[in-house]
Amino acid sequence: MRRLRSAAVLGSGVMGAAIAAHLANAGVSVLLLDIVPAELTEEERRRGLSLTDPRVRNRIAAAGKERALRANPAAFFTPARADLVTVGNFEDHLADVAGCDWVIEAIVEDLAIKQQLLERLERHWREGMIVSTNTSGLPVAQIAAGRSAAFQRHFLGTHFFNPPRYLKLLEIIPLPQTDRALVDTVSAWGERQLGKGVVYAHDRPNFIANRIGTYGFRKAVHLMLELGLTIEDVDELTGPLIGRPRSATFRTTDLVGLDTVIHVSENSYRNLPDDPERDVFVVPPLFHEMAKRGWLGEKSGGGFYKRVDGEIYALDYTTMEYRPRRKPTLASVESARLIEDPARRLRQLLSAPDAAGQFLWRLTGSILAYAAQRVPEIADDIVNVDRAMRWGFAWDLGPFETWDLLGVAEIATRLQDDGREVPELVREVLSRGDGVFYRKQNGRREYYDVATKSYRSEPERPHVLSLPSLVERGWTVRKNPGASLIDLGDGIACLEFHSKVNVIGEDTLRMLQTALDEVRRNFDGLVIGNQGQEFSAGANLMLMLLEAQEGNWDEIASAIRIGQRLHTAIRYFEKPVVAAPFGRALAGGCEICLHCARVQAAAETYMGLVETGMGLLPAWGGTTEMVRRAAARVPAGVDADLFPMARFAFETIALAKVSMSAEEGFALGYLREGDGISMNGDHLLHDAKEVCLSLVRTGYRPPLRQHLRVVGERGLAAIEAYLYLMRTAGHISEHDAHVSGRVAHVVCGGRVPYGAEVSEEYMHDLEREAFVSLLGHPRTQERIRHFLQTGRPLRN
Repeated sequence: MRRLRSAAVLGSGVMGAAIAAHLANAGVSVLLLDIVPAELTEEERRRGLSLTDPRVRNRIAAAGKERALRANPAAFFTPARADLVTVGNFEDHLADVAGCDWVIEAIVEDLAIKQQLLERLERHWREGMIVSTNTSGLPVAQIAAGRSAAFQRHFLGTHFFNPPRYLKLLEIIPLPQTDRALVDTVSAWGERQLGKGVVYAHDRPNFIANRIGTYGFRKAVHLMLELGLTIEDVDELTGPLIGRPRSATFRTTDLVGLDTVIHVSENSYRNLPDDPERDVFVVPPLFHEMAKRGWLGEKSGGGFYKRVDGEIYALDYTTMEYRPRRKPTLASVESARLIEDPARRLRQLLSAPDAAGQFLWRLTGSILAYAAQRVPEIADDIVNVDRAMRWGFAWDLGPFETWDLLGVAEIATRLQDDGREVPELVREVLSRGDGVFYRKQNGRREYYDVATKSYRSEPERPHVLSLPSLVERGWTVRKNPGASLIDLGDGIACLEFHSKVNVIGEDTLRMLQTALDEVRRNFDGLVIGNQGQEFSAGANLMLMLLEAQEGNWDEIASAIRIGQRLHTAIRYFEKPVVAAPFGRALAGGCEICLHCARVQAAAETYMGLVETGMGLLPAWGGTTEMVRRAAARVPAGVDADLFPMARFAFETIALAKVSMSAEEGFALGYLREGDGISMNGDHLLHDAKEVCLSLVRTGYRPPLRQHLRVVGERGLAAIEAYLYLMRTAGHISEHDAHVSGRVAHVVCGGRVPYGAEVSEEYMHDLEREAFVSLLGHPRTQERIRHFLQTGRPLRN
């Protein structure tokens, strides 16, 4: 693969600056350009600057970069990544793009202005330079109109979803004349370097995801107004209950911005004169009134929701006033919520006779029918449509996967009963296909192909290992309710957690021991990873709390001892063990990673030893390992002050610091030199397996057992003095001080002389004693109970 090394982004607005930031996250040098200001600001006049000063001429692009640096959630993995972004302007620096591999146009959504900029850009264009537009819906062919044939062969649409760091989808829209090899190059850059899920869309208004997503959103609003539901009702019905993200409908709109939603809707209506559902895209008076009042969402301080004195208020659209958010009381929802199986839950909801059931059936039926009507208009096949909706809007299932989940024949019959036309594609699948859009054949998933009117194998995604697929093919080696050992092939096994949020309990620990025994006998290495929503939220707090309330202190100490023993076994295991964390890897989940030979982390990994928030400390060897890593910063034999290193370990644990990216995990000591980052989370297990194989091939040797140097009483006294000052100043609670004091006692190695060398076993004893003591404290139990009941930490 030709590697992307340099890029230019033309336009430093919200989207352009965010794209530049994510390119920098991928290690790409970026030139961020925008227009030259027409006049000075008051601040520039006070500073005596002129319109010729580079600080003035580059001001707009510099402001875009600064906005990306301040973005929340963060656009850059770490602030240091911003150093890869160089700002400039179209007048002075457009010629500099000649050295770039890829130029992305991301200016205002105005066809004439885009065409004018491309005309200027072509003067500096060279053969081999790829140029794309990030338009969200303007015709790509019209944007490229008037450019040379050679330029057009290098031109395509690349629609990033905002914010590009976090939203997986990248829609690629080639022109008929675009060089296919260059399309493949951009696809590879997007998937491998930028971590994107790539789909191929046709050059139709709003492409795939926004076409279907906007239709669904507008339909939901129409139905809400017709049925008299509230904003909260709709968000309750269109969130996780039906396999959609928590932001649901209106919270998503507040995040995106109502002005953007209006623009996309108007673009759809204007450019889709032949769409039978065109009227759905008409912007309702409610939206125009909200825009007139400046209620655009988070960017303006309020939209469908707003914060008032720390409390969330929702808009009552009947009065156009905000009121405290209300919890919906929908009877059919409460009963359906108890059903774990997604298909059964959704079927029950769609058949409910109340307003919630009517809303969901009419919305779901409309979206499924609309998606089926739009293929092959918006995409060659159903696979690209389903992937676009999963990756762009975070749906659990795409529309055609949902057809299969609910039953194609059943939904078609219900549409007919409602007097609605059944889409031709659906009739075709029922008459010529197997009655489903997807089927399994010889262990592989096939999809109904519109062009050939037959089933074809779903396009393979290189570098993707699917654990469910391996399980389906019978590659499970061992299994219990908490975890499984799966054969990944090539002599590598995978320990997969599959408890709720992958908490680590007795079953998980038992399977960890089984995995080590099995790998010792029959495999060359082990990967610890899974493909759920989170890597692991840590130990089973509910079980710990119940044991504490029963006074089973020996059992608690035994569970801690088992965890310590297993993590130590991982560290010194004779074969390589590689952790593959992603999402949240917290507390015990983080501790497992700390003991592995290598960590291959997804770029979006949030690691942390967060036990102090619960009134506890890391006791499965996590505190010991952080002390080891801190001490390792001082080379052996060097007479240096150990206290700054011990303080670093103490602060990381006591403040429950969590990395906001895998890259930040290096700065916090959770990741080390030699650990790796996978930009694409879908590639994580494949990459971790490759790391494990590499260690095997190069003759992996586990580390030697060594004593740890600690700061002892002298360091402990310094930290205790600091905690006393913090407590008396009111910055921390009494219990915070108590918990932090216990952390300090372990980090410093107890009351031993400064510079003493202590064993791991000694440190583990300190961890275990402190953990059991803290768990017995009433305020720690209050914290745990509160968290289990509310999902929020308690500061007591």
